[in-house]
Amino acid sequence: MKCLLLVDIQNGFCPGGNLPVPGGDAIVPVANRLMADGGYDLVVASQDWHPADHGSFASQHEGAVPFTMGTLNGQPQMLWPDHCVEGTEDAALRPDLDQSRIDAIQRKGLDRTVDSYSAFRDNDQTALTGLSELLIARGVTRLDICGLATDYCVKFSALDARAMMPEVHIRFIEDASRGIDPEGVRAAIDEMTQAGIAVVTSDTVLSETRT
Repeated sequence: MKCLLLVDIQNGFCPGGNLPVPGGDAIVPVANRLMADGGYDLVVASQDWHPADHGSFASQHEGAVPFTMGTLNGQPQMLWPDHCVEGTEDAALRPDLDQSRIDAIQRKGLDRTVDSYSAFRDNDQTALTGLSELLIARGVTRLDICGLATDYCVKFSALDARAMMPEVHIRFIEDASRGIDPEGVRAAIDEMTQAGIAVVTSDTVLSETRT
C-alpha cells in the first residue's frame, strides 16, 4: 500500500499568501502529476488550520515581530505572521491542486497553545493528530512526503513518520517541495537522510509506475 502525503500546499504558503515560501506554487503541477501517475493507493493532504489567536503568531505577543524567536507555553518558538487562519482563503488548499484525487485531509495546528509543524503530532510531541493510526489501519508500507516547507513542516512530518511508523519505508520527494531558507533546506535534507529517509525526485516515482 503506497501513500502520498502532501504537506500544507495552501494559499498561505504560496506567493500572495501571508507566509509565502519562495516558489511554493511551482510544486503544484508536480504534485498533480504524482497524484495522477504515481501509482498511489492513498493520497492525504495536511492543512494548517489555526485559530485567529494562535500563540505562534507574532501579533499575539506584545512588541514582537515575525521571524524572531519568542516563547509559547514556556518553550522556544519562532514567531510567524498570522497565517492559515481557519476558514480563511489563506488556509485553503491551492485551487490548482487537483483536490479530486485527495482521499483525506489532516488538519493541524488547532491548539492555540502549541505549534504543529508535523502532520502527525504537535511540536511538544504529546497530542497526536491521528494520521499515523489512519495510515497503519490502511496498511501503508511506503509513504512519500512532499510539500511546504521543506525546512519546517515537511521535515518534521517525515521525521515523525519515521519515528512513529518504523516498519514503513519513508521517502522525501525533493522537487515536489520548497523551503523557506536554502541553508535550512540543506540541513533538513541532511537530517532526514540521517534518519533513514530516502531522498528521491518525482521522475524516480513516476518511472516506477512505467516499469
